[in-house]
Amino acid sequence: MRKYAHFAIICVIAIFLVNNPLTSQYVSGLKLDTDFVIKQKDELYNEIINKSENFYIPPEDAKIDRVWKAIPGLNGVKVDIEASYKKMKPEGKYIQEKLVFEQITPKINLSDLPPTPIYKGHPEKQMVSFLINVAWGNEYLTDMLATLKKHNVSASFFLEGRWAQNNPDLAKMIDAAGHEIGNHSYTHPNMEKISAQKAREEIQKTNDVIKATTNKPVKWFAPPSGSYRDEIIQIAAEQNLGTVLWTVDTVDWKKPTPEQLIQRVMGKVHNGAMILMHPTDSTAKSLDQLIIQLKQRDLQIGTVSEILSTERIMTEDDVR
Repeated sequence: MRKYAHFAIICVIAIFLVNNPLTSQYVSGLKLDTDFVIKQKDELYNEIINKSENFYIPPEDAKIDRVWKAIPGLNGVKVDIEASYKKMKPEGKYIQEKLVFEQITPKINLSDLPPTPIYKGHPEKQMVSFLINVAWGNEYLTDMLATLKKHNVSASFFLEGRWAQNNPDLAKMIDAAGHEIGNHSYTHPNMEKISAQKAREEIQKTNDVIKATTNKPVKWFAPPSGSYRDEIIQIAAEQNLGTVLWTVDTVDWKKPTPEQLIQRVMGKVHNGAMILMHPTDSTAKSLDQLIIQLKQRDLQIGTVSEILSTERIMTEDDVR
């Protein structure tokens, strides 16, 4: 009888230990440690660790440049050791093409900087953006939208509030095509000269019109003709808008030939370029070839939000 009692006590203790969270955590931890030790003895695992150092790219923080004002940061890159090991393990050997990468975000982003105008994306980011300011030129918009769709390109259209209010169907068409919509003031004034109160009204009224038309918030403000003073940047920031300008101007309002417009852009384009244009006959006729030539230079084309994000475009150079 005493023997059975001892056996019962041992069973109870065993059940308690198995169901005890601390015991489970210990056993789980032991298993993890065992897996880690196995991997440490695995030549493939160690080879991935050692070679991963060759692919590390540190992230770059956003900063304020003396000439170019606010410059966005750029993600770094590192090898995901565990994911890479998992992909190579079935074949049991190191295969560089099977490396898995993950991006490392910077510590300082544009949102951490004081309100400052932005002229371009990060100089290492192989992307450009079309900033299309719209206050007139309705007759060219449909063709431009068709060309952008043909090439699967998204642009940023900055709408004058008065224009958007008078042309809600066109504004909705731009939005429905997947393009980004920004604020281009309400009546196209010289933002450098108007009062602070008037500036607030111009920006707020346009935000309201765009929100009512597209049901989407606005993130960016493009001052008409690029005119501003520091106070305007602050006023836009108070309404949760970043202020953007450009580094390459098509000067399409001067009615250049398509060849002249393309030559002007391609002669000045660079990584991170923000390209200013309007709905004009020159731009409508140039857009198809311009997109083709930009892509031939291995430049992606994205919205302002995309070009100013820290997301790195992974290229073959990053994984060699």
